[in-house]
Amino acid sequence: MSRALQQADALFDLGRHEQAAALAAQHLAGDPDDADALVLLARCRHSLGDEQQALTTVEHALRVAPESVSAWLTRTHILLALKGYEQAEGSARRAVELAPQHWASHYTLGMVLDRGARRKRKRAAYESARRAVALAPEESDAHVLVGLTAHHTGNHRVAQQAYETALRLNPDNGTAHNNLSLLHLRRRWLRPGSWTRAAQGFVQAAALDLEDRHARYNLENMAWGTLMGSRWVAFAGTVAVALGSAHLRAGAAGTDALVTCLVCAAVLVGGWGGWLLWQARRVPPHLRRPLLLVARGCRPVLGMALPIALLIVHAALALVLWRSALFSALAIPLAFFALVMSVAGRTALQQRAPKP
Repeated sequence: MSRALQQADALFDLGRHEQAAALAAQHLAGDPDDADALVLLARCRHSLGDEQQALTTVEHALRVAPESVSAWLTRTHILLALKGYEQAEGSARRAVELAPQHWASHYTLGMVLDRGARRKRKRAAYESARRAVALAPEESDAHVLVGLTAHHTGNHRVAQQAYETALRLNPDNGTAHNNLSLLHLRRRWLRPGSWTRAAQGFVQAAALDLEDRHARYNLENMAWGTLMGSRWVAFAGTVAVALGSAHLRAGAAGTDALVTCLVCAAVLVGGWGGWLLWQARRVPPHLRRPLLLVARGCRPVLGMALPIALLIVHAALALVLWRSALFSALAIPLAFFALVMSVAGRTALQQRAPKP
C-alpha cells in the first residue's frame, strides 16, 4: 500500500472523508485499477452521501478483484443506502461465501436480513449475528446486532444481555446505549426506575454521537410523553374548577362557598404539586437540562405546551372570575384545542422519526 493510500485510510478512520477521498483519487490517477484504493474511495463517497458514485466505484473494484471481500461488503452497505435490499443481500451472501470465518461477513448479512419484514428473516438475521459473535466475541458491534435481532424476535432478555455485553466491551457504543434504553422504556410501568435509566441512556447516546438522530428522537418522545401526562392533570383541574364555579353561581354562600373554593384550590395545588414532585423524583438533576433543551428544540412538544399552559391559567383565573359564566365556558373550547393539538402533535412527532 502506498504512502498516500495509507494516509487516506488513516484520514477515513478519523472521519475526514473528503480529504481521504482526495488522496485516494490522487493515488488512483497513477494506478486506476488498484482495488484497495477503489474500495476506500467508494467508502468515502458512501460516507459523504454520494451513493451512485460510490456504487460505480465499488463495481469497478469488483471487476478488478471479483473476490475482494471488502468490496462486496462495501457494495452491500451502499445498496442498503439505496434501498436495493435484494441486491444487498446477494452481495452479503457472496461475502460470506468468500470469507466464512470473517465476522464482518456474517454481521453484514445479519444486518441486511434484519431489514426484512418477515419473522423467518428476522430469525435468520439473529443466527447470522450469533455467528458473528462466535467468530469475534470481542467486537461490541456484533453483540449489538445480536441484541437488535433478538429484540425484533421478541427475546428481550437475550437482547438486554447482548446490549450490556456490548457496553462492557465498549462503554462508548452509542447504539447499545440507545437500544438498551428502549428496552428500559418498554418496562417503565413494570419496573421502578426504568424510565430514568432509559433517559440516562438516551442522553449518553446523544452525547456520544451528535449526528445520530435516533437518541435525540427518543428523548423527544420522552418529553412528549411527559407532557401528555401533565395534560390529564390539567384536565382534572379544569373539570374541578368548572364544577366548583357552577356550584358557586348556583347560590352557594358562606361556609359552603368557602369550602368549594378551598376544594378547587386543593385540587389544583395538589394535582400539580404531586405531578411536579413525581417528575422531580423521576428525572435526576443531571438529566433535567438535556431534556429541557430537547423539548425546547422540538416544535410538537412546544405546540402541545401551549394548550396545557392555557388550561392551567384558565383554571387559576376561573377561581377568581367564577361569576362569569362566559369565562367558565372557555374551558370546553380549551379542552377541545388541547385534544386537537395532541393528535396533530403526535403526527408531527412521528414525521420527525429518523429513517432506519
